[in-house]
Amino acid sequence: MEDFGPLVSALWLRKNLDQVRLFDSRSYLDGRSAPDAFAEAHLPGAVFVSLDNDLSGPPSQPGGRHPFPTPGHFAAAMGRLGYDGTTPAVVYDDVGGGIAARLWFMLTLLDIPAAVLDGGMQAWEGDMVSGSVTPTPTTFNEQPWPTGRLVDADEVASRLEAGGVVIDARNSSRFNGKPNRIDTRFGHIPGAINIAWEDNIDDLTAQMQTADQLADRYHEVIDAQGQKPVAYCGSGVTACHDLLALTLLGVEADLYVGSWSEWGADESRPVEL
Repeated sequence: MEDFGPLVSALWLRKNLDQVRLFDSRSYLDGRSAPDAFAEAHLPGAVFVSLDNDLSGPPSQPGGRHPFPTPGHFAAAMGRLGYDGTTPAVVYDDVGGGIAARLWFMLTLLDIPAAVLDGGMQAWEGDMVSGSVTPTPTTFNEQPWPTGRLVDADEVASRLEAGGVVIDARNSSRFNGKPNRIDTRFGHIPGAINIAWEDNIDDLTAQMQTADQLADRYHEVIDAQGQKPVAYCGSGVTACHDLLALTLLGVEADLYVGSWSEWGADESRPVEL
């Protein structure tokens, strides 16, 4: 499919629904149950994928709140969800792609065609279905993560020292150190620039901004010379939305998976407000 990814519209998905594997990746920090929300209503043909159980390893330090799972764990999860990696995947959530982009990035790292549904499930104008889904298990071949695209805290510090660009995808409030219930320490990695992932989304359409608008937002990244940019967020999830935006602009960037949940918890790491 030549017109596939890294974003697809709801209209495109309706026309090609039988040609892709659809994943519902909703996740909440406010106590709501994502599996219950899926059972209440989801797109036809979707299976629920858990950020905590399928797309992450156990929280750790170092490692952060959502470290990447081992290749074996990820392969087992995908197989349990009935996905063998041979069909293009479309991932959606209900926040414009901020959670969906994590699985998009993971599959893309393994050279598996994947896309995020632009505008999320709210953009879908067709019928929803209800009830839980039990996929038929299959085999997803285990592949190692390409470590060149996943950087650790020392590499982030090294790139900053060398003049590289490091992007903090959290909102400006958390970036500037306003006390909150999520972060263990408040502030950001010294030298990082703030490009909040939510602002990749147009307030009126709830879809990704145009290429020109994104280029304006990411001009510091586009104009930078030398090392590839690195993106981080709270725990290596929503930063993938910034990576998605950069991909649309033809810029490849790396992910600091541990993100602020790792850096901020390490008292030896400097913090800037």
